[in-house]
Amino acid sequence: MDALIKTIRPAKPSDVKAPESRPAELDPSEFLTAVVRADQPRPSRAEAEQAVQTLLSYIGEDPSREGLLDTPRRVVEAYDELYQGYHQCPAEVLNRTFGETAGYDDFVLVRDIEFTSQCEHHMMPFYGKAHIAYTPVERVVGLSKLARLTDIFARRLQTQEHLTAQVTAAIDEILKPRGVAVLIEAEHTCMSVRGVSKHGATTFTSRFTGMFRDNPAEQQRFLSLVRGPNR
Repeated sequence: MDALIKTIRPAKPSDVKAPESRPAELDPSEFLTAVVRADQPRPSRAEAEQAVQTLLSYIGEDPSREGLLDTPRRVVEAYDELYQGYHQCPAEVLNRTFGETAGYDDFVLVRDIEFTSQCEHHMMPFYGKAHIAYTPVERVVGLSKLARLTDIFARRLQTQEHLTAQVTAAIDEILKPRGVAVLIEAEHTCMSVRGVSKHGATTFTSRFTGMFRDNPAEQQRFLSLVRGPNR
């Protein structure tokens, strides 16, 4: 018996509903307050150092040998520095603005903000640069504050996508500009020194709000300034 093949007719364009294009909203607690509260129960420093000793034993090391005697203390001290973003409030960084702008109405761009963060999946570093622009409404924030804001979020366990969304949401909510554009480029050591071991691979993430989201020409102008000259 010959097989009967039926042609599948494509759906009419009017039958296909386009998915809604709405960026997910973040919980304001992610960017308006510090993560760690004063009353939040936490392990003691001694317990944290003991955990490091356990990991040393797990990989086959002898925590009692001379070179490792102070390693638990050093690791915990390093964690205090690497993850200090949990104790800092993003809103406080952006709460002082300046109104002496002489009617400036174009966007402000800070390019090449270097950062280092830690991947929440493997607790390994990823590092790169953030490029941030916003179009102020009458008042501007100090340029260094955008770098400080990036560091606060970067000094927490992160994914690059979440880091991009948090920086954008904080500026958008606190400064209430006409638009925000954030582009982050980074290399992830969880990909370059383990797993597929692809050194030099760069990941790009971006997020746009307001005029940058609604106006492709403004997006392109932002990207053109980020990518050149001197790149």
